[in-house]
Amino acid sequence: MVFVTLKDTSSDFHCLEHFDGGDFVRWQRKMHFLLVTVKVYYMIMNPRPPESGGNEEESVAKTRERLRWDQDDEICRGHILNGMSNTLFDAYHTVKTAKELWNQLEHCYITEDATSKRFIVSKFFSYKMVDGWSVMEQFNEIKTILDRYSQHKLTLDEFIVVTSIIDKLPPS
Repeated sequence: MVFVTLKDTSSDFHCLEHFDGGDFVRWQRKMHFLLVTVKVYYMIMNPRPPESGGNEEESVAKTRERLRWDQDDEICRGHILNGMSNTLFDAYHTVKTAKELWNQLEHCYITEDATSKRFIVSKFFSYKMVDGWSVMEQFNEIKTILDRYSQHKLTLDEFIVVTSIIDKLPPS
């Protein structure tokens, strides 16, 4: 019965967008939620239990713990890989553990995300509203930019935001 519940829960995530190299932070948060839901997120935080080193007196509990870790690691790694575009899947499918895969993705895409933050800041401050286009449509575009701020954990003082938006209004 528990297996069916987990299967039903994980099948609800088939509609998640595949990570294609863009907006890593958003994808990472969604993937974090999925991995917590299927109870394998701990794989990203915990190393594999050590081998006994040939010790024949290893307890059955330790052996089971390691086998459980291997199984959960494969499930976690599979979910992460399944959440990627085909191109990225092909590039990362040979990574051995979920923890290693997660760390490689963070290392590669967090640097890109810093560039993305600079772009968002620049886009907000350089945005100008124009005549001939609905003020509400332009305001919604600014709001979308500001929503991206919160996605990247950036904050702006409310006074600065309001003043900037007023300055962006068209002369008319």
